[in-house]
Amino acid sequence: MKLKTYLLYILVLSQGYVFAQKKALKTIISNEKITIDGEFSEQIWKQTDVAKDFVMLEPDNGKAEEPNQKTEVRIVYNNDGIYIAAKLFDTKPNTILREITNRDEFGTSDHFGIFINGYNDGQQDFRFFVSAAGVQMDCIYTESNGEDYSWNAIWDSKTKFTNEGWQVEIKIPYAAIRFPKTNQQKWGINFYREIMSLRRQYTWNRIDNNISNTAIQAGTLEGIENISTPTRLFLIPYSSFYLKGNNSAKTYGETLGGMDVKYGINDAFTLDAILIPDFGQTKFDNVVLNLGPFEQQFNENRPFFTEGTELFSKGDLLYSRRIGGMPNYKLSSTEVFQGTNKINLINALKISGRTKNGLGIGVLNAVSEKTNLEIYDYNTDTVRNEEEPLSNYSIVTLDQRFRQNCSVSVVNSNVTRNGSYRDANVSAFLFDLNTKKNTYNLSGNYKYSIIKDGFHPENNTLGYNTALRFAETSGKVRFAARGEYVSTNFDPNDLGINFQTHYHSLATNISYRILNPTKKMNGFNTNLYNYIEFDNRTGRLQNNYQNLNFNITNKKNDYYGFGLMASLFDYSDFYEPRSVDDSKFLLTPRSVGAWFFLSTNYNRKFALDFNPSFSKYNQQGRYDFDINISPRFRFSNKLLVVLSSQFSHKKNNIGWVDFDNNNTIIARRNRDTFNNSITTKYAINPIMSVNLAVRHYYSYAVNNEYNNLLPDGNLEVNNQYNYNSNSSFNSWNMDLSYSWWFAPGSQLSILYRNNATLYNREFTRNYSLNTKDILNNEYLNHMLSISIRYFIDYNQAKNWFSK
Repeated sequence: MKLKTYLLYILVLSQGYVFAQKKALKTIISNEKITIDGEFSEQIWKQTDVAKDFVMLEPDNGKAEEPNQKTEVRIVYNNDGIYIAAKLFDTKPNTILREITNRDEFGTSDHFGIFINGYNDGQQDFRFFVSAAGVQMDCIYTESNGEDYSWNAIWDSKTKFTNEGWQVEIKIPYAAIRFPKTNQQKWGINFYREIMSLRRQYTWNRIDNNISNTAIQAGTLEGIENISTPTRLFLIPYSSFYLKGNNSAKTYGETLGGMDVKYGINDAFTLDAILIPDFGQTKFDNVVLNLGPFEQQFNENRPFFTEGTELFSKGDLLYSRRIGGMPNYKLSSTEVFQGTNKINLINALKISGRTKNGLGIGVLNAVSEKTNLEIYDYNTDTVRNEEEPLSNYSIVTLDQRFRQNCSVSVVNSNVTRNGSYRDANVSAFLFDLNTKKNTYNLSGNYKYSIIKDGFHPENNTLGYNTALRFAETSGKVRFAARGEYVSTNFDPNDLGINFQTHYHSLATNISYRILNPTKKMNGFNTNLYNYIEFDNRTGRLQNNYQNLNFNITNKKNDYYGFGLMASLFDYSDFYEPRSVDDSKFLLTPRSVGAWFFLSTNYNRKFALDFNPSFSKYNQQGRYDFDINISPRFRFSNKLLVVLSSQFSHKKNNIGWVDFDNNNTIIARRNRDTFNNSITTKYAINPIMSVNLAVRHYYSYAVNNEYNNLLPDGNLEVNNQYNYNSNSSFNSWNMDLSYSWWFAPGSQLSILYRNNATLYNREFTRNYSLNTKDILNNEYLNHMLSISIRYFIDYNQAKNWFSK
């Protein structure tokens, strides 16, 4: 018995040892032309090594693959790129899910993926996925930013179904990845498989979910030698036609054209440039009724500013919506831009890459044109003129990686405006250090800003921001603590975005998770988060909140979440009063609340997301109630419809509305918000789809009582103030688009868009009447656009002329 126990102990140890090792795969060069057809008919595929014996990632981490669902992968290469052939066995091919989605959307489908790290440094992966339906997804992965799907590469793939399951053939050109210029390459590599019907994920080299960093847990690819990579020069000319009109203006047409250029300076560095930018078909912004003290932050939808920007995101100094788009001129709460409200880009370029010694270098520069602005104040019914000068925006990043899981970075952003306008310079030093076994992390930063105002030198400022974080990053129980100090004059907002200053804070977090399924659950984690913040100048408590949440995935792969949230102490809000230098504050009462979230398994034809929440404040019947219901219907592998309905009711909400003589007017108000949307996708095939996106947003605030803000942060009723400060914002957006990727990197798109916005002080609270108003053709703007982009590879183009 003792001998059996001893042998069993040795067996368990040996299995753990095998899983902990890095697997190695040997590849060979191919002189045979390989056609990407999913057939594997070339003889070279029979001669190369096989990557097999996959291990489960989720839910039962570390479990070996089932014999009836094994995976086999082969790799060969030539001077153009690497080629991957993957066989994904399944004894029930009819159960393989294969929803056709838009590019970079996983949907309800099986997937195969390859993770490539050309430097084998455990820091960054280029990840390529293909669904069983033949749809491509690609991203850049880093531990700090996760998977960034805004990055897109040009590569080729083809899937095929067989009686044994399905298989995929892929070509990844060297231009799509980064690696050092050496005669013998050794890459970090891993393969991924997802069996969606069972919600199981597998990898070739085991990824231990006890360790947070997945990139360091890759195997190796060896055998690529003496490759002569082609010139990396790509031209993407484009032309667009826009037809615009509305009820108050004559319909007119506009034709635009330009070109994107991508040039590989060497194997590691790439230059991207846009000449005569055209962003007319980017996704619309979800504008809201913003009654708070801070500007609304929007997502970046312009491809140039989303693709391959991992280096530029370090330090959070870049909010790329500052470049072009809306003017940067700061408005009061009652002002809006009228007439020209768009700042055009003249050009933009970025250079990024990494040396073989791990030094990442990124440079981004953009120039926007001089623009005359008209600013309308709807409170005083007056118009004033301002000028947005010719402006140059730049950001430079140096990021040194070392020891596979550590890095230090230096970042500098600069905004220079023509003439004596305001200029800004912000710098940051960052570090991210991990222990050898990735069990603990120490990270931090120091940032400082210098602002120079040519018209008003007395407004020149210098400020700083510093933070330090320590965390345990492995095991079932993990913890983290973070402290931060922000000075009064820290201001990165010319190119970045930052809302709060003059505070110091402390945040702590402790969590527990299961690493393998139990009899009743596939997944479980709980998290306790605490945050406290103080004003630097007065020492007053400026914010505090606590959150305890639980997240469960049941055996049917339905996801449940629920939690408690609280602000246990009254605190002083220095931002809501909008006072000069944030000198005044508003006392905010303590509160408690709860939330619940349900997301049923998306494998089903019908699935539902449901999320209610409720918060109660220690103040005159004040509470918040929010609910979001989002059913989704997958009628077929081609057609998906997602509905979303959100409702928010804030009772006795308190906020700033006006300045009256020397008084700051704070209102008690009721606010209701309705946000309804429809998203429909019809995929004709993996490269052609029709999409519909509709959003109707309606929000209003009715003031029940006006108060003067007292010096101690309390309120005193003001019966003299008689202005109508109620607010109503009604917004409609509809995009109907057709997209056809007619060649790799080349796209034809047709878009019909209509939109309208209405802002009123006098309004009815009837939802149906407001919906009818916003759809009145008197307010609707219409646009029809046709755009074509064609991807030209210099290596192919030069053969056109030689022929």
